[in-house]
Amino acid sequence: MEDLVQSMMQNFGAFGIALLMFLEHIFPPIPSELIMPLAGYRASQGDMSIVTVIIAGSIGSLLGVMPWYYAGRFLGEQRLKKFARKHGRWLTLTEEDVHTANQKFRRHGPVAILIGRLIPTVRTLISVPAGVAQMPLLTFTLFSAIGTVIWTAGLALAGYLLGQAYDVVSHYVDPVSTAIAIGLVLFYGYRVATFKDEKVRS
Repeated sequence: MEDLVQSMMQNFGAFGIALLMFLEHIFPPIPSELIMPLAGYRASQGDMSIVTVIIAGSIGSLLGVMPWYYAGRFLGEQRLKKFARKHGRWLTLTEEDVHTANQKFRRHGPVAILIGRLIPTVRTLISVPAGVAQMPLLTFTLFSAIGTVIWTAGLALAGYLLGQAYDVVSHYVDPVSTAIAIGLVLFYGYRVATFKDEKVRS
């Protein structure tokens, strides 16, 4: 996985970083926790500026959450619950999950978007209830952008500050990221096997 990320950056530069961060939200096995520190490291080697890395990563990530926002906006809560009834086992998502997420989002609104951008996995999924709740696009984009820049900048600066030491650290990154991916697959299999559909309590 590390080789793929390195290759994309070498061949496409800042566009490659933005594309990888966009795809992170579509294909979760490509984690930002790997992409941005590597990009920051390349910046420390003079391949591009750290500002360019942060901007490219933030733009790609922000574009990546938009399809989920519009999916929630298009489906709405009732359609999403219906979808959960039909396909919930494979998404490990119940009607009760949809209902609870929407209730919590309505209570916390923009703050949920801002904080959610700083939490792995939630970073993508928080966009769906935002769309379902019909949050104004400008508000969604603004708070998403703030959280996204904080997240990408933190990861990129970590790689940048490691500098030469990243050569040592990188030997451990790929095995760890592979182990995490395998763990996620196993956890998903467990969730599917033990899934119990829960109706929304009236």
